[in-house]
Amino acid sequence: MSYNLLKGKRGIIFGALDENSIAWKTAERVFEEGGSFVLTNAPVAMRMGAIKELAAKTNAEIIPADATSLEDLENLVEKSMEILGGKIDFVLHSIGMSVNVRKGRHYTDLNYDWSQKGWDVSALSFHKVMQTLYKKDAMSEWGSIVALSYMAAQRVFPDYNDMADNKAYLESIARSFGYFFGRDKKVRVNTISQSPTPTTAGKGVKGFDGFIAYADKMSPLGNASAQDCADYTITLFSDLTRKVTLQNLYHDGGFSNVGVSDLVMEKFEEE
Repeated sequence: MSYNLLKGKRGIIFGALDENSIAWKTAERVFEEGGSFVLTNAPVAMRMGAIKELAAKTNAEIIPADATSLEDLENLVEKSMEILGGKIDFVLHSIGMSVNVRKGRHYTDLNYDWSQKGWDVSALSFHKVMQTLYKKDAMSEWGSIVALSYMAAQRVFPDYNDMADNKAYLESIARSFGYFFGRDKKVRVNTISQSPTPTTAGKGVKGFDGFIAYADKMSPLGNASAQDCADYTITLFSDLTRKVTLQNLYHDGGFSNVGVSDLVMEKFEEE
């Protein structure tokens, strides 16, 4: 169902890889709600994914950009404003990568060169994106910037590895830069702490299937899907949430506030 919440609004969506990704689902919902946008991803990710299919479905143009490169980001922002015909109203940062996770390095035995790469891609890129938008005065007043996070930024999830550190840094950037963006430009900045979601990236975490089942049993409303997250993101892009900023918003079916659930207790009692 469409409510025209984003009619006339313009944006940039980072990280749409395939139909399982939250960024992909969000792009579809933005289009349904009347918004127009540019899609962007790293050149290597674009070769792996099906972003051209999404662009065709949503009448969007694609601008390849490495989110760790200031030169690429400056080009992305300038071209996006040209293509869309004005300033940017919304941005989704849906980027995360850990080389240590991909290569199976334990948290107690990190390769620090890999850690720096993952931190740059997953967290520092968010600062680079916002700094570029801020310096170019590219955001409309009352615009909205959202990044995707995970509760491992606050609590221990052993197999999430150095991505937990990256997410903690990401959330800190949202608060710190969000203060200046709000004060100076009336732009809001928030992160969404999403349920474990079977995206291409999520499924790369060791023990993911077991954990997603556990989280579902712990959450009174069950896990939030990628589609649910897209719907929630739309509300943050809309004018209905103009005074929501500097927040890390849990979108996890209640998981973050549950100590233990009946379903999980039953599993232990079976033993």
